[in-house]
Amino acid sequence: MTTTNDLALGPATGYGYADLSHLMRLMTGDEKHGPAATSTLDALWVLYDRVLRVTPGRMEDPGRDRFLLSKGHGPMAYYAVLAAKGFVPVDWLEGFGAYDSPLGHHPDRVLVPGVEIGSGSLGHGLPIAVGTTLGLRARGITESRVWVLVGDAELDEGSNHEAIAFAGPAGLERLHTVVIDNASARHARPGGIAARFEAAGWSTETVDGRDHDALYAAFTAPHPGQPRVVVARVESKGP
Repeated sequence: MTTTNDLALGPATGYGYADLSHLMRLMTGDEKHGPAATSTLDALWVLYDRVLRVTPGRMEDPGRDRFLLSKGHGPMAYYAVLAAKGFVPVDWLEGFGAYDSPLGHHPDRVLVPGVEIGSGSLGHGLPIAVGTTLGLRARGITESRVWVLVGDAELDEGSNHEAIAFAGPAGLERLHTVVIDNASARHARPGGIAARFEAAGWSTETVDGRDHDALYAAFTAPHPGQPRVVVARVESKGP
């Protein structure tokens, strides 16, 4: 019998978390957005290794979980995790950013297996995730969860504030947002990032973005009737 836990785990590729740094080193070239990529590494790994119910074999399953990378301008960690979990061949990584490579500086859902949206323009992912959640609800697909990973600087974009304000009162409990907080946002928020979501009726938690057990606990905490946001604090990106 297939269990929920089985569905959360990718195929046995032989790669684990310890291999991700090697996989990322395979990707060379200019405009790598290294800090943006590495800030997401631990959250991405915990999601794909322990939480998301999606595998390469389930990409056409309507009941799969959807993961949307809004922070698409630094996709190296994302590509490394997709390779480790068998969505893309590892030998694709060495061509990262090349003219004829499917692995561009922004992920392309048409070219990269496992990618749900094309991303890179800040502020698009969370509104798309809200729309995706509403669409699944309208189709009666209740087992699928929608996850979106955004950067703290993206929350400077007005489109995100509209999405936050809508999702709470709409009770989109299948919607989950991970905010990678590396102190990049330009506009301070009284009470911190989580307070903005909480004021709009979201379930919120702020954790160490490098602590896998803390991330897992926050990702899997119950939040009936509310969308969920986890703010994952990592080291500052710097000036």
